[in-house]
Amino acid sequence: MRLSIDATPLLLRSAGVKNYLYHWISHLRALAGSDSIATFPFSTSFGALDHERSVAGLGAKATGLAVLHFLNSSRLPWSARADVFHASNLLRNPPRGALLTATIHDMTCWLTPELHTASNVKATKWFGERIMTRADGLIAVSESSRQDAIRILRLPPQKVVVIHHGVPDSYFGVPSEAVNAARGKYGLARSYALFVGTIEPRKNLGGLLDAWAGLSGSLRQEFELVVAGPAGWGDRATLHRLRSGPPRVRYLGYVAEADLPGLTAGATAFLYPSLYEGFGFPVAQAMAAGVPVLTSNLSSLPEIASGAALLVDPRSVGEIRSGLERLLLSPALREDLGRIGSAQAQRYRWQVCAGKSLDFFRRLAG
Repeated sequence: MRLSIDATPLLLRSAGVKNYLYHWISHLRALAGSDSIATFPFSTSFGALDHERSVAGLGAKATGLAVLHFLNSSRLPWSARADVFHASNLLRNPPRGALLTATIHDMTCWLTPELHTASNVKATKWFGERIMTRADGLIAVSESSRQDAIRILRLPPQKVVVIHHGVPDSYFGVPSEAVNAARGKYGLARSYALFVGTIEPRKNLGGLLDAWAGLSGSLRQEFELVVAGPAGWGDRATLHRLRSGPPRVRYLGYVAEADLPGLTAGATAFLYPSLYEGFGFPVAQAMAAGVPVLTSNLSSLPEIASGAALLVDPRSVGEIRSGLERLLLSPALREDLGRIGSAQAQRYRWQVCAGKSLDFFRRLAG
């Protein structure tokens, strides 16, 4: 089988989709055997994962984006020399002669368009209506996303399979040296609760900050809230709050991938009251590191946590605050959630994801 994957997001500034493609393609190639795994629109090897920069170098980035622009604007027919072509939402002119597939990450542009830029909503809806509806097969990263996509795009259910994301091996069994290095690098002397994610409306960081501010003085004296993630869009008020240095809140900005396992494993608790997630990478990563999680009772997050997290209504600041108090005041609860989460996260190995994905592509290719 010859598989070609549109890896254009690896050339750009991106978060979740870039994380997915980087690890997914690497593990697909490791398990491929006699199958061929190519990448479009570039074929060079990957450098280190950096969400802020291309993983393929400036030359490959310039050439790849030029090819993408030409194919999208010209609409000329072309061939990928593949049995199966897996598209991203940046390519509007997929190749002829190959079976077409794609990954359904989430349906937020339909369900919560107000939490995205107008251009992102337009591009994503175009991809859903022009590519997903004509695809020969689709991968959904959670059952929640699968059901949303089937309902919204009226997809035949048999065309959509669920294959959960993976978590890098570096999050499993994080050594104490990595934890100490992260603490030293970022000056984290006291116990901390951690949030990791891009600063944008969907992540509901403003609600978390309000809930944190409502905690008792003694709790905020014992713990600080650490926020790691780059500035996104549409949430200037929250970004201003973070940068102004609210009491017992530390904003680290973008944290390199290599530092995240140690930073995550060193946390007393992981907090992620997002308004909607197709999968929720940070939650699965915290579970793998054995860190107790507080997250939302909406979208895919209960499915991914699978009994290993304290669930709250993210639209209620009071409920988030009550959940924080319960988690921070109970070492026994934290120990139970961390233990259960560590066991549940074994399902989210990239090797498992890649193996199921290869089976999907081979079945489709016959």
